[in-house]
Amino acid sequence: MFTAGVRRVSRLTQRTRFIQTDATTSTVNTAEIAHFSRLSSQWWDESGEFALLHRMNPVRVQYIREKLIEVAREEKGEDVGREIEQRRDAFRGMSMLDVGCGGGLLSESLARLGARTLGIDASESNIRIASMHADADPFLSSPSSTGGSLQYRNTSAEHLLKEPERFDVVCSMEVIEHVDNPAAFLATCAELVKPGGHLFLSTIARTPLAFLLTIAAAEYIMRKVAIGTHTYSKFVNPSELVSFFQTYSSPSMTSARPWITRTYDGGQPTRKEAEVRGLIYNPWSGDWVLMSRSASQWGAAECNYLFWVRKPLAG
Repeated sequence: MFTAGVRRVSRLTQRTRFIQTDATTSTVNTAEIAHFSRLSSQWWDESGEFALLHRMNPVRVQYIREKLIEVAREEKGEDVGREIEQRRDAFRGMSMLDVGCGGGLLSESLARLGARTLGIDASESNIRIASMHADADPFLSSPSSTGGSLQYRNTSAEHLLKEPERFDVVCSMEVIEHVDNPAAFLATCAELVKPGGHLFLSTIARTPLAFLLTIAAAEYIMRKVAIGTHTYSKFVNPSELVSFFQTYSSPSMTSARPWITRTYDGGQPTRKEAEVRGLIYNPWSGDWVLMSRSASQWGAAECNYLFWVRKPLAG
């Protein structure tokens, strides 16, 4: 089976994973939910099944923090940006949603930085583990001096969308490559963002390199993650996310303006609308490295990467 997968990878990588704005189908894949539910007890074992995510999480949080400070500095001035940068509670006053929160690795980090955080997951066992871990920490289980708070709910993004609350920041890390109907998933996440708010994604590109590293090496050779965790055909290239938001306009807004209005240098979005940043794993140090914007043009986003896009302001 593994050898056949290797033979098919070059052919598969030429295919586009169609991301079209059809939000009529549920995005929850019951097999994927069952897979991660079986592994839920290992979420907080830093040397276990989710060890790579534990090492990746500080880099993801760093990127979210730096991006939000960058935007604040550009819109509100250097002094405001510097003041936020120096605070331990850089996310104070912001509402943040973690879609597909798993055991709560990212959710806890957002709350510690002052955000009013809601973590949601379609797996009941994931939410149970996340809640138990947070309850054991006095900082997270009681009102915080930073203004941060943390709640969890066993629900899907589609169900949450039926409620009125919208969020300053929506994050969905290592999730889109596990859902059905990625177009519906992206549209749902997008509509959970307030006008002028931010959407952060982390996922894996559909390239031969990604197949070799995340499936051949991580699953079959090094056994870092369980075999079957990833499905190569469900990986999403950065260009596909950019293309989606070049045509996507929020139905809840009066303006038909797409989220990404122009690109340059081989399809890269403008810095104030969206951004792709590669994540490179160093097996010798065990650390993840966030690559520069320009490095994405030279192959840095050929495997793991972060994607940020901003929702247009109302009007």
